Parts: sequence; C-alpha cells; structure tokens
Amino acid sequence: MPILGSRAGGSVKGFGLTSAGKAPVFLDYLVVAGGGGGAGGGGGAGGYRTSFPGGTKIEVAGGKSIPITVGSGGTGLPAPPRPADRAGSGQDSIFETITSAGGGGGGNCGQPAPSNIRQGAQGGSGGGGSAGVLSCPLNAGGSGNVPPTSPPQGNNGGNGTGGTGQYSAAGGGGGGACAAGGPAQQTYNASTGGQGGAGLANSITGSPVARGGGGGGGGCPAGSKGQGGLGGGGDGTNISQLEAQSGQANTGGGGGAYYGNTGGQGGSGIVILRAPSTATVTVAPGTNTVTTSPAPDGSAQIATFTVSGTLTVED
Repeated sequence: MPILGSRAGGSVKGFGLTSAGKAPVFLDYLVVAGGGGGAGGGGGAGGYRTSFPGGTKIEVAGGKSIPITVGSGGTGLPAPPRPADRAGSGQDSIFETITSAGGGGGGNCGQPAPSNIRQGAQGGSGGGGSAGVLSCPLNAGGSGNVPPTSPPQGNNGGNGTGGTGQYSAAGGGGGGACAAGGPAQQTYNASTGGQGGAGLANSITGSPVARGGGGGGGGCPAGSKGQGGLGGGGDGTNISQLEAQSGQANTGGGGGAYYGNTGGQGGSGIVILRAPSTATVTVAPGTNTVTTSPAPDGSAQIATFTVSGTLTVED
C-alpha cells in the first residue's frame, strides 16, 4: 500500500508583503525536484518537501506574480563507450523560500574511469553506487538530504558491488523520499541490483499520489534487475541489449540503472500549491493547471506546475 506521509517545511515564511493593498494568502505546498539519471547505479529521487498536512504554510503577497521552478530530470549515461563521469543529477524545484534539491546521479562502472565516479552522487536523495568490473571500495551510494533540511528531503543511495572472480557485479538502488536505496546483493555468478528507495504519497490534491521513488540498480545477466521505488522510480536492467527504464515524469523518480546499455533518464519534478477555496488563482503557462478539490479538510484551489512558470493568487 502507498505510504502516507508528510515532509513539512518547518518554520518557513514568504515575504509577507501585499500588492496594491491586497491581503496576503497562506499556501500549502508540495515541492519535488527532478530525479537523477541512471548509470551502473540507480538515480536518486528528487528532493521532497511539503507542508501538507499539518505543516507551516507559506505566506505570499496577494496579487503578486511569483516565479515557480520545476526541476528537470538528470541524464542517464549512454551505452559504451561511456564518458568518465556519473549520470546527470536532477535539477532543483523552487517555490519562494522552499528549494528541493535534485536527485543524485547513479555511479558509473565504465572503463577506463576514475574509481571515485563509481560512487553515486549526493542530492535530495543519493544516487546508487555502481557495479564495478573490479573489486572497488569506492562504489558507495551517494548521500541524501543534501543540503540538509528538517524533516529530511530524501535518503541515501544503496551500495554497489565490485566483481571478483566468479562473483559478478551489480549496482545499488537510488534513494527515495521515504527510504534509502537497497544495496546490490552479490552472489556466485548471479548478483542482483538494489531496489530503488520508496517514495511518499501525499493527498494535497485531495487523493493520495506517490512521488519520489529511487531508480533500481542494474543486475548481472544471470541475476535480477533492481525494481524502481514506489513513486515513479525506473526499473534497472540485467540485459545488455535493453535500455533501463526512465523515472516517471513529474514524480521526481530516479532513472533505472543499466547492465551494459543505456541508463534511464530521471523523472521531472512537480510543484503543487493549495490555496483557500475563496482564492482566485492564476497560473502560466497554460500547461500548468488550477482545479478545485475536495481536499481532506475542506474545498481548496489546487495549482499544479508540471513546468516552470508563474503563480498569481489573491483572496
């Protein structure tokens, strides 16, 4: 079942100004950043921050145009020959004083490559550590909740394994909003990719939707791929002819990890804002939406940003 939860923003407040004498409006928010791309390890989920339910709302000036940033997902690494770098990390999502950090890219097992890039990148949630074709102590998952927020905006990526002899290598899962990425499981000739960390479900729109799942790690051909985490994380692959699955758009899900082909792209983020039912809410561009929702504690105006844009609200 989806995990219901809240990552409240703590003590936060907007500028508290008014425009042409209009009263300020208090908004609940859910801000999810773009997920990291997959490589040998799964991409970490984008940072996940919310005030709903029960957290501190953001005060915004009535009638003021407010910029909203929706982070894009990170780029998965291509099939060999690979660049000597990790997969791309996701981009931040921003609403007023709330910034959710992009998810960390997965570690890279390409050769030749510096050993430290086998580590997952840090971010909102950390990328999974890569599989290593040689025994390598530097295939750890990346750190999550970077930069730190309270409550945490994400979790660490899982560790990958280094192949030695008949023990094949596999990649760790990317961290998720609710849980850390799973470590790769090394067994005789059949190592398994780590599971992507689970995301969180939130009912700010009136019904629970899970977002912020980590990408699954890549497994060896005789082993199993890592499954993407609940909330948009992409599955890894254990077959070199297949591309790993990308994170789901507008969930901040991490991209799945490759075995020998192409890593999945990170899913783009999302910003959802909840205003009183009496408010007048305008969004731009037109791909973003405003709906009326019977949210759990009363009707509300819901502004959903799937791309960057602007918000205007007055009560």
